[in-house]
Amino acid sequence: MKPKYKQVKRMTAFMRLNHWVVAFSMVGAVITGLYIGHPYYQTLIAEPAVMKYVMAWNRWVHFMIAIIFDVSSIVIAYLYFFSRFEKPYKKIIPTAGNIKEFFEVIINLVMLNRRKKFDSTHSDSFNTVFFLLFHLMLAWMLLTGLQLYVHGLESGLSSIGSWWPWMLHLVTDWTLPVSSWMIGSTATGTNIMDVRIVHHMTMWFILSWVAFHIYYQVWRTIFWKEGDIGIVVSGTKFVKEKEA
Repeated sequence: MKPKYKQVKRMTAFMRLNHWVVAFSMVGAVITGLYIGHPYYQTLIAEPAVMKYVMAWNRWVHFMIAIIFDVSSIVIAYLYFFSRFEKPYKKIIPTAGNIKEFFEVIINLVMLNRRKKFDSTHSDSFNTVFFLLFHLMLAWMLLTGLQLYVHGLESGLSSIGSWWPWMLHLVTDWTLPVSSWMIGSTATGTNIMDVRIVHHMTMWFILSWVAFHIYYQVWRTIFWKEGDIGIVVSGTKFVKEKEA
């Protein structure tokens, strides 16, 4: 007799929309960011890139995407605590139950699903912490990116007033010493190049995160047989009734 499955809602329509907005924005941010760091193409036309503002367009698109990430991050941070669907912060509190579940999920992964002693009906502690790391890296990218941006406003003025550069300095200047500490160049003083380097390095950490994220979703779909890969499309998965 085949086991009975029940359909479980895992993502709301807004969560799925936000997921794909972030995914496609990230592709655009990586492409334009790589060009800003190392211009690897001009255009298919023989006219010099500088005459067609290729760098300027890349910087503009990169900045617009950063604004989308800003809005997305603020919304996600709000939903972490006040979502009416589920509140992820409850899964990252280091309680005995969450810690046990966190390691049980790791054991499940390492043992190729031979042992599964946690409820996969809803988001588990491991996956929640994993996504928390992603959101923290995204926030770091946003702050270091804004520091690189405000560094170009040396006059302290902008088209919308002096309050904008002032606010950006207030929010992001702390990334200068932190970046120098991460690079290990504190002896020579803080400098904007350290921020640029850690901004670039963090991109590769995020891409590594994305690679494991995709792998893990496919892995769960194959081993758990609950249709996890379809969550970002339909918002639901299927769980055996006896395990729910």
